[in-house]
Amino acid sequence: MIQQITKGIKISVSTNFEGRHFQRSQLFYFFSYCITIENQSNDTVQLTSRHWNIYDALNEVEVIEGEGVIGKKPILKPNETHTYTSNCLLRSSSGSMNGFFNMINFSTSKKFIVHIPTFQLMVPATFN
Repeated sequence: MIQQITKGIKISVSTNFEGRHFQRSQLFYFFSYCITIENQSNDTVQLTSRHWNIYDALNEVEVIEGEGVIGKKPILKPNETHTYTSNCLLRSSSGSMNGFFNMINFSTSKKFIVHIPTFQLMVPATFN
């Protein structure tokens, strides 16, 4: 599990290879990732949007931006967590992801960024 804390917000990431997937006669590698957002600060915060950089071993980069996460904009009081699972397809058997969440602090009304640490996406056979 990969973890990082930014401004009292702890991001934990775990990944899983889900299998191979054919789409439009092309082979893709299907990965899931589980993100836990833990508010270790003394303030109530809300996740408003996300930014992802997805890299594969073929040197291709995909940038994804959007509102919330999986259709939600979670509000986290101190010591609360929000966990969600999502997925991505890569054209190669390995890659990585990183990015950030845009958040707002309800106590100060200030917006801030929480970094998502770089995590690896690898087909287990590549470890051998």
